[in-house]
Amino acid sequence: MKHCIISFILTCFLYSQEFNIARIQYGGGGDWYSDPSSLPNLLDYLKTHTPMKKAGAEIKIKLTDNNAKHYPYLYMTGHGNIKFSENEIIALRSILTSGGFLHADDNYGMDKSFRREIKRVFPNKDFVELPHGHPIFSSYFTFENGLPKIHEHDNKPPQAFGIFEDETLIILYTYETDLGDGWEDESVHNNPWEVRQESLKMGVNIIYFALTQ
Repeated sequence: MKHCIISFILTCFLYSQEFNIARIQYGGGGDWYSDPSSLPNLLDYLKTHTPMKKAGAEIKIKLTDNNAKHYPYLYMTGHGNIKFSENEIIALRSILTSGGFLHADDNYGMDKSFRREIKRVFPNKDFVELPHGHPIFSSYFTFENGLPKIHEHDNKPPQAFGIFEDETLIILYTYETDLGDGWEDESVHNNPWEVRQESLKMGVNIIYFALTQ
């Protein structure tokens, strides 16, 4: 029944438009372009394993682009430094407080700069760790133990952090999991299909939750 209700909502939402993921191009020297096959593979999995048949494409944007506000689902990743301009800070704050959603996936090395820049976006908000029982872990597929561990970095457990506007999750930050590595082509990291599938399923959950919360 849950999937039927969610499918109906998403069918209505996507009836007249494709669902695209907008990858944020940022400054500071970090590789915003990393894991190039990840989002196309995630969108293909979404299209072939869920009722969201209008899953579209990865769109690369800068936050100051005139059309940036047209994409309700933003994504960013990388290994290095992130630096937003003052105009990008204003733009991101406006997008996220006007119905937008950002998923940031640490590809190992962006944690310090990402937290610093989000503090500039929302000085009065703090990241909150999402418990295993949060609805994002059961929005389509069920993850009883919370965020799956996809790629090993510092032998730390995977954690999902959120920034909220009232009760709405507007930023999801996935840390020490590296979902994007699991979304990439198999030949890139040689992850077994079971690991890649867990990552793709979690990606589906994030999208479903963002569109139906």
